[in-house]
Amino acid sequence: MKTLGKKIRLLRHQRGWSQEDVAKRLDISIPAFSKIETGITDINLSRLEQISILFEMSVVQLLTFNDAEQEQKYNSELDAVIKKLSDREAEVIDLQKKVIELYEELRLNKVTA
Repeated sequence: MKTLGKKIRLLRHQRGWSQEDVAKRLDISIPAFSKIETGITDINLSRLEQISILFEMSVVQLLTFNDAEQEQKYNSELDAVIKKLSDREAEVIDLQKKVIELYEELRLNKVTA
């Protein structure tokens, strides 16, 4: 619920609305709306529909809405993790090659001995 509340707060800020503005449009008290934004109150489906209509989007769009800045942060973190994984994979391949070389060397030493 906190994530959804943050999305709602971001949408509200993007439109330049106060909590009072949104609360009036939803016909609820300001503290009730504040609890929605902070994730204290679970939102039922009918309230979710009201909020999505208010922000001119579908319920699905509201639930899947992502802040571009946050998405960019996650993408850069994901890129860093993928690079680390790729580097580790290259290290494993190098180690496998060394093991094979050592095995071959031991095998040749046994044959010549």
